[in-house]
Amino acid sequence: MFETLSDRLTTVFSSLRSKGKLSEADINATAREIRVALLEADVALPVVKDFIAQIKERARGSEVSQALNPAQQVVKIVNEELINVLGGETRRVRFAKTPPTVIMLAGLQGSGKTTLAGKLARWLKSEGHAPLLVAADLQRPNAVQQLQVLGERAGTAVYAPEPGNGVGDPVEVSRRSIEHARHAQHDVVIIDTAGRLGIDEDMMRQAADIRDAVRPDEILFVVDAMIGQDAVVTAQAFLDGVGFDGVVLTKLDGDARGGAALSVRHITGRPIMFASTGEKLEDFDVFHPDRMAGRILDMGDILTLIEQAEKAFDAEQAEKMTSKFASGEDFSLEDFLEQMQMIRKLGPIKNLLGMMPGMGQMRQQIDQIDDRDLDRIGGIINSMTPEERQNPKIINGSRRARIARGSGVSVTEVNNLVTRFFDAQKMMRQVAGGMGIPGMPGTRRKQAKAAAKKGKGKGKQRSGDPRKRAQEAAGKKTQRADGAPQGLPPGLGGGLPGQLPPGFQMPDLSKLQGKKK
Repeated sequence: MFETLSDRLTTVFSSLRSKGKLSEADINATAREIRVALLEADVALPVVKDFIAQIKERARGSEVSQALNPAQQVVKIVNEELINVLGGETRRVRFAKTPPTVIMLAGLQGSGKTTLAGKLARWLKSEGHAPLLVAADLQRPNAVQQLQVLGERAGTAVYAPEPGNGVGDPVEVSRRSIEHARHAQHDVVIIDTAGRLGIDEDMMRQAADIRDAVRPDEILFVVDAMIGQDAVVTAQAFLDGVGFDGVVLTKLDGDARGGAALSVRHITGRPIMFASTGEKLEDFDVFHPDRMAGRILDMGDILTLIEQAEKAFDAEQAEKMTSKFASGEDFSLEDFLEQMQMIRKLGPIKNLLGMMPGMGQMRQQIDQIDDRDLDRIGGIINSMTPEERQNPKIINGSRRARIARGSGVSVTEVNNLVTRFFDAQKMMRQVAGGMGIPGMPGTRRKQAKAAAKKGKGKGKQRSGDPRKRAQEAAGKKTQRADGAPQGLPPGLGGGLPGQLPPGFQMPDLSKLQGKKK
């Protein structure tokens, strides 16, 4: 997503880091490179002109000329302007005061409306709503059946009284769906309307009739991010003919260059509300302009990564694993498999790494990562017996051959997995032991053992200087009113200020004074 634009902008900013002060020529050259990068990303020309003019004006101002690091200041300006172009603030769905909330989807055929309806329904369900999908696309072959399959996968109800394939009145179906939703206690209705291969009067008239019949709370225009500048023409036509409240970008996982995202919002004035980044129903999320700008500039998207982790990770399982580490138990292959399955729930590894700052410079290495490697590892572990997973040391040559046959891999791959696992287990022991770092779990245990071992050794050596021995003896005899020797801080060891710890008794110092070296 936005790879072309991100790579070009990263190259532009890397050339600025070596400059302690930016001249007028530097600003013009940077602006020219940014302009080329935006045009290559299929951003509409009016958007590019306004964007570059704003950057030049701010770059010539005091915020850059007086900055300690002008290059970083220019990056900051570009980031802020990208956020403004993408919409500024995150736009949320406006829910009706009296349910159901009606959401109408509009767009060209092939933009992904039906698939998006299933994704939106699944997302709303995860947010605690009870959505109803309405099959109002009665023209496209098998559109009704496709929506029913998506509804079943998303776990949401589908209202489809007509078979479709050219049979039925979409306006009447949409109207009746509202009453059906009230009776079935659905608080959100998602209407999937028909599209055309191109903009025509019949399409606009039908969409406008559905709009007038159901009076939707939100009309979302679904646009294919891969069509580039054509997205602006289509969006403007729908805005004039039907009107819409927000934009949904689909197919951002393909070779989309980002031009649609930067152009539609700026020209139509309507915010981008959602983004679809894959074929699976879970590849869908709220569009955050600030996070998207961070991805474009290779600053990462840690907030989205954290949110995905919170949804995918099992809190009870994580707590169980934490307590296991704290108790000093060994990390088993069963634990390794559970952790790997939790990571797989987050989505493709490439997408996760892409959310980390600076990963744009390692895109070639990231592209070589294959999620099927994790699936093969899972197959190897699943081919083991429960005893072998808990105690991998018993996996001898014959067992490894059996595991290889059961998982369909070579014995070498099994050997590599077992070897890597023992290395990981060793590292986990070090983490559980605290590695000697103050405050780490297990460190107190190590310090206590070290102190006990030290206590078994010789006592403190007396100085060979008679004057120092006399001072030491005098210090031992001198005590405070609270029974503590002079020089000890109040409340030493957990007692109240001015007191010794409960149960502490001072030793008989008279015996020590009589000792001779």
